[in-house]
Amino acid sequence: MDSDQEDEVPNVNFVPSLLFIKRGVAKANPDKVTLTPAELARIINETRDDLEEDGANGIDSSEDEENEDSAARLASRAQDQAGTSGNRSAGDEFGFENYEQESGEPVVRLASVAVVDPAENIQDEDDSEAEDEIIKPTDNLILVGHVQNDSASMEVYVFNDDEGSLYVHHDFLLPSPPLCIEWLSFDPGSDKPGNICAIGCMDPVITLWDLDIQDSLEPVCKLGSKGSTKKNKPKVGHSDAVLDLSWNKHLDHILASGSVDQSVILWDMEDGTPHTIIKEFGEKVQTLAFHPTRAEGLLVGSCDGMVKVFDCRTTTNDSASFLSWAVGGEVERVCWNHHSEFHFVASTNEGRIHYCDVRRPGETLWSKEVHEKEITGLVLSSKVRGMLATASADGTLKLWDIDEEDAKLVYKKNPKMGVIQCLDECPENPFMLAMGGDLKTKNFSVVNVLDNDVVTNVFKARFDPSYVPVASGERMNIEPPTEAMEEASISDDDDSDEDDN
Repeated sequence: MDSDQEDEVPNVNFVPSLLFIKRGVAKANPDKVTLTPAELARIINETRDDLEEDGANGIDSSEDEENEDSAARLASRAQDQAGTSGNRSAGDEFGFENYEQESGEPVVRLASVAVVDPAENIQDEDDSEAEDEIIKPTDNLILVGHVQNDSASMEVYVFNDDEGSLYVHHDFLLPSPPLCIEWLSFDPGSDKPGNICAIGCMDPVITLWDLDIQDSLEPVCKLGSKGSTKKNKPKVGHSDAVLDLSWNKHLDHILASGSVDQSVILWDMEDGTPHTIIKEFGEKVQTLAFHPTRAEGLLVGSCDGMVKVFDCRTTTNDSASFLSWAVGGEVERVCWNHHSEFHFVASTNEGRIHYCDVRRPGETLWSKEVHEKEITGLVLSSKVRGMLATASADGTLKLWDIDEEDAKLVYKKNPKMGVIQCLDECPENPFMLAMGGDLKTKNFSVVNVLDNDVVTNVFKARFDPSYVPVASGERMNIEPPTEAMEEASISDDDDSDEDDN
């Protein structure tokens, strides 16, 4: 299933990032935005000020031209739209609130542009178009970062597995190419669960967007600041491009980010400031992932060939608690095994995957060359035990049957998308895989691997749609337990989760 392409082929047209969103979290009728003249003027002025500040800080002139083009597109969309119309009560169980805070003003900027006009909701004379606008409970959203010529955007696709439908519902213009996307239900501007996505770009500032608002010109929140000598604002957060993001589902106000600046930041989204800045890396940080059941566990891969698992309970700005593995090459992607809590997979630019056990630091259970070039997509299924999907710059998608001993090839496909840049699975149906590539005429596709008989024979019987990972009582032993760590334990929560399950 492929997305529709324009008749005229652009010079640059690729998808650097994408993400499947689970069903049932989006509004049926996303709100639409109207702009007052004052809001329009504010957006244009702020964009102009940012461009002037970038120029004053010595940004390359070629980037200035691209930024000016982005500003013009932003102003044009703003004019078109104008013309047409809490705090958590529970304590932080891992003691993050006791961490030393970064100096500088909070950088959360709730967008005032999102003025919802009830009259803008669906009242289309054409029933088919009106039906397309409605997001059904059985629909998935697919967030697709798209770069076309000098324009960058995030397109919100609606995908329905049963109906076989796939189309763009709405999109957001972005200041630079989107390198990573993460979904979260934590809404910095509300005490209720939201439908939010965080985007990391070539720009060091992370932006958070409300997916239930169409035609928005501003994010609801920004994490970080490039600083401003004109406005006497300090720099906050990363100093270079953000390469990966991971949301902590257990401590929902925490977002982790990895950057070219060789650091990982744990953000507190309640006040928009960094809680912890981790600098235990010799090269840029390309990939990271919080543990699916242990809120304290953070898996990180960097271009110095190291994979590290951090204990965020005992990691501060000055010292870090971690286990490490040297896998060689540049670490491209990492992911946890939802069916075996102590195991993870890491891929490298040498086309190899490495399977490791956190109880055996420094050792790999096995390592295997599975692609000819760097592995840019790595998905170990959360619902099908042992099903590993890999995608590579060599243009191929492969499925592997893995265990603690080896990885066996089950399926290979060349989707003819050029270099495959990204890969993700549908949360409810892990046999539906979305891919982004750099072929100008075909850069986004969703495939059903069950169309292959061998995949069906090997994996279909293992599919457990109700499977939820549960943490055991066994420790990772990243650091010997201390009194403070004992008090911060999530064992009580784990016990209650096990009882519920």
